[in-house]
Amino acid sequence: MNLAGILVAASAAAMCGSVAFAAEIAPTDVKFEDYAVNASLTGVAGNAEEGAKVFADRKLGNCLACHENKAMPKQLFQGNVGPSLDGVADRWSPAQLRAIVSDSKKVFGPETVMPGFYSLEVGINVRKDLVGKTVLSAQQVEDVVAYLATLKE
Repeated sequence: MNLAGILVAASAAAMCGSVAFAAEIAPTDVKFEDYAVNASLTGVAGNAEEGAKVFADRKLGNCLACHENKAMPKQLFQGNVGPSLDGVADRWSPAQLRAIVSDSKKVFGPETVMPGFYSLEVGINVRKDLVGKTVLSAQQVEDVVAYLATLKE
């Protein structure tokens, strides 16, 4: 193998090795400390643009069913059950937002109506095909957190 081939192989090995560090944390292994989840659930940064899509998607996060978000004026039927998310990044750190999105009941208590989007504790009468599954993937949670972190006053 020539020098160029060795360099290409070494680069590929290094890239594969860095992917190993981006291991996803299982929902049952998420560490809540002082109402925050400090560690990324995926080991990689969230994508705010993708997070905005998940946030607005009525079949995924469906955040707008309960929350108002003036940054999305074209989205109709915004809710008022939960607080407005305008300026949420000024009120909560990314680690706190990650905790809230992952499992709001561990932050606000068991009576909150907000679901835990990365929790397996989803209550009773869950559809059989959804038992053992989270509402959002770990990466979708990271993406939503990245999006929420952009919502400043």
